[in-house]
Amino acid sequence: MLDAVLIQQCADPSLKPAIVEQFIAKAGSQDPLTITVRSGNRVVLVPKPATSEEALALIRDNLGRNTVRVGVTQYPAGVGIVEAGQLKPDMIEPCENIRMGTALFAKVYRIVSKWYGNPTAKDVVPQVMDDAVIAWQTGYFEGAAVFRAEDPGQQEITRPATHDTEEPENGADPNEDNAATATATDTLASDPNKAGIRIDLSGIGARP
Repeated sequence: MLDAVLIQQCADPSLKPAIVEQFIAKAGSQDPLTITVRSGNRVVLVPKPATSEEALALIRDNLGRNTVRVGVTQYPAGVGIVEAGQLKPDMIEPCENIRMGTALFAKVYRIVSKWYGNPTAKDVVPQVMDDAVIAWQTGYFEGAAVFRAEDPGQQEITRPATHDTEEPENGADPNEDNAATATATDTLASDPNKAGIRIDLSGIGARP
C-alpha cells in the first residue's frame, strides 16, 4: 500500500485519494522501478531494473518500437515523445510519476464519464471507473486515443461506490456497458505510444 502522505502530496487534486489508491491497485505497481514492455498484445520479458539508471536505459532501449509503461502508475512513457532523447528522467521518481500519472488518468476518467453522461448513480459510477482503467491500460476508449484526446473539462472525481452485480435501471440497455468494455478490450494490441501530438511532459500536471 502506498504511503497516504505521498498520495496526498503528489496526486492530481481533482482525484480523491481513495480513487488514486484504487487506480494504482488496478492498473499500477507498488514498485517505482517497475517497467512493463509490450509488443502488440505480448508482454516482452525484460530484466528487472535495480536502479533508476537501469530503468531509464530499459525505457530508452524499447521506446519507439514497443509500448513502455513506467513506475507506480504505469505511466505510458511514449506519450508526447518523438525520440528517446526527450524522455523525462524523473518520471521514475515516485512523486513525479504519481503527479503525471494521476493527472493523465483524471483526463481519461473525464472522457469516459462524459461518454456515460457524467453519471452519479452508485450502480453506474463503478462501471465508469472500470472502463477508465481499461482505457488507461489500452490507450483507447470507444475508438478514441485517450492520451491525446481533448480534455472535456475539470471535475472533481469522487470515490466510486462499492457494488455487487446489479440489474440495470429501468430503461437502461445492459449491452451498452458491455460494448464499452469490449471496445476497449479489443484494442489491447494497439500502441498508446502512437501519439501524433508532441506534449511537453513537464506541463502534464499543470492546470489551465
